[in-house]
Amino acid sequence: MSGVPGERAVVCVNGGQAADVPGTWSASLEWLVRRLAASFPELVFGEVKYRIKSWKRLDMCTDDAFAAIDRLDAPQTLLLGFSMGGAVAIKAARHPSVSEVVGLAPWIPDRLDLSPLDGRKLAVYHGSLDRSLPGIPGVNPRSSRAGYERAKERGIDATYTVIPGALHGIAVRSLGGRTVPLPRARSWARYIASALESWSRG
Repeated sequence: MSGVPGERAVVCVNGGQAADVPGTWSASLEWLVRRLAASFPELVFGEVKYRIKSWKRLDMCTDDAFAAIDRLDAPQTLLLGFSMGGAVAIKAARHPSVSEVVGLAPWIPDRLDLSPLDGRKLAVYHGSLDRSLPGIPGVNPRSSRAGYERAKERGIDATYTVIPGALHGIAVRSLGGRTVPLPRARSWARYIASALESWSRG
């Protein structure tokens, strides 16, 4: 890699919920990117802000992801999808600039078509303690593992990593707007830094 800024872009894709609510910035992705960007000055980071962040509107969310990819206009793009953003990133992987999808506790429902990943790489990272609890969203690691296994069956170059002791999120936002790391947040950062280093040298 020449390290020319803009040649490779990392597009961060946020999670969502059932209700139709306006998109917001992700505390988990914001915390993560603030720690990664300084180590990868050759990469451009951007984040998708959905018009509506609902898993009932995946096609609309995917269109928003396409718009973000096009706006950065990099020859090579990696999609970093958190929670519902994993499904959106997989759907958006058919964009010609996308070469890899990295899922952070990704939601990969059984009905999701994985064909956009054909010819691309998939790396899944999931916290061992991730669960859906009353009033607290989550994705069971067994779900993403099933998605990973479906990808492998298609012949997709995929890897799966469990982060011991990690929860669903990486960070939360305080009432004052500050991002506060959750347990094992730094483990997430180390794993994703390793994934980005491998991709940026590919």
